[in-house]
Amino acid sequence: MQNQFVLCIENKDCDDLEKRKVYQVIPDESASLDGYLRVIDESGDDYLYPESFFVFVQLPQQGAEVFQVSGQ
Repeated sequence: MQNQFVLCIENKDCDDLEKRKVYQVIPDESASLDGYLRVIDESGDDYLYPESFFVFVQLPQQGAEVFQVSGQ
């Protein structure tokens, strides 16, 4: 599966998200059904956030490699 990335457009009450920053998404079908995305945030861990906080972006391969978290 290709890595997915999102741009943060809202971070209400979320200290571990920065607006205008790109984050890697970890696939989580059950979270997605509930309107959430599992995102690797500023803490370096993955957490669930409302999907409305983000827009999906497509990065060129070289850019995606920079953002990819090792082990994913």
